[in-house]
Amino acid sequence: MKTATAIAAAVRSGEVTATGVAVRTLDALAADPHVAVTRVLAERALAEAAAVDAKRALGCDLGPLAGVPYAVKDLFDVADLPTTAGSAARAKGPVAAADALAVQRLRAAGAVLCATLNMDAFAYGFATVNADYGTTRNPHDPARLAGGSSGGSAAAVAAGLVSFALGSDTNGSVRIPASLCGLYGVRPARGDLPLAGTFPFAESFDEIGPFAANLGDLALVWDVLRGGAIAPHQGALRVARLGGRFRENADPAQLAAIDAIAPEAPLIELPDVARARSAAFVMTAYEGGKLHRDALAADPFAYDPAVRDRLIAGALLPDALYDEARAFRAEHMARIAALVAEFDVLLAPSAPCAAPLINDPMILIDGELNEARSNLGMHTQPITFTGLPVLAVPLQRAGLLPLGLQLIGKQGGEGALLRLAAELEDRGIVGVTMPANADAGDMT
Repeated sequence: MKTATAIAAAVRSGEVTATGVAVRTLDALAADPHVAVTRVLAERALAEAAAVDAKRALGCDLGPLAGVPYAVKDLFDVADLPTTAGSAARAKGPVAAADALAVQRLRAAGAVLCATLNMDAFAYGFATVNADYGTTRNPHDPARLAGGSSGGSAAAVAAGLVSFALGSDTNGSVRIPASLCGLYGVRPARGDLPLAGTFPFAESFDEIGPFAANLGDLALVWDVLRGGAIAPHQGALRVARLGGRFRENADPAQLAAIDAIAPEAPLIELPDVARARSAAFVMTAYEGGKLHRDALAADPFAYDPAVRDRLIAGALLPDALYDEARAFRAEHMARIAALVAEFDVLLAPSAPCAAPLINDPMILIDGELNEARSNLGMHTQPITFTGLPVLAVPLQRAGLLPLGLQLIGKQGGEGALLRLAAELEDRGIVGVTMPANADAGDMT
């Protein structure tokens, strides 16, 4: 799959048609070997592509994503289809009356929606192990997890099936798959990207974000989704490295990269990291459990067993504990904002390790084996709690399993994240290495 920028340029010039690009993409998605795809939207995709071709014939503006195929995590509303949120129990439910706002913006920009993608049921997990739709496999090694809960989105891009895809991130559900699959991904600042028309998990933390295999594509899609360009960063970049827990459980290659990026940058510790992660667990479980309480009471066996028990536990949490966690978060966000005010970018690992094996989904934490599905987010959850924007970047690791970093910014400071990522690409520290069997062919 070519870059989104290259596809759009080829469609605008008439080198290829949007319909031809869509047909080839639909064929690749239908043959997906990674359990990334839940539904191929052939009829819709061909209609959208034909509309792009018709506009070109009339000499109309085709938009910045003219004819570019993409896919979305199966919690985005797609008009006239049920929004499953990764649960077969919703597959026969009511259909969406309209597309999610993010999908509307992409369509207006000329992009062509081709598929919905696998996820942990109701976005509760970091692995994309789904009892109804299967376990998504990492294109870099099909014996390994793709991460979650947006694993289908990451795998589709890493496999070259589409040049970008949409996911959602509550406690790391974009950043973890981006790290394990070797991609760029975004967790935006609160309210920067539109949530309207997405199935919720935990309202306090839910955000949407794109995955891409090319930094320029990511920036382009990010601009389209937010409805305006990100302001470029002016002046020198002030960078800090996160210490403490962020250096205690990380791959040595991640720490080496962080130190190479900014060897003279101060090493700072965020306060109460363990408490922030615990509070994030409490708030996530409480809000998820409250959302599903009535449906669980009516038919608990319709739920993925691995998710059902966690939602029931969340539904039983006392209000007072949730209120305490919320109050702590408000105080914590204010303290963090003051602490990081003098910096433009903070550096930290994303997932603490490379992708675990599907048949042995355990990871080492403090020298002991722990379940990957709930612990891969140990470095992302505390950052979620701060409300700061994050750009996930892949380390340049040809021939090795992917690893990623979080570039963490200030409110309104997304331009600094993109600038640093571009500089790190130029230095050969970050960049996407596609799997050997990825679909990287032409567009015709």
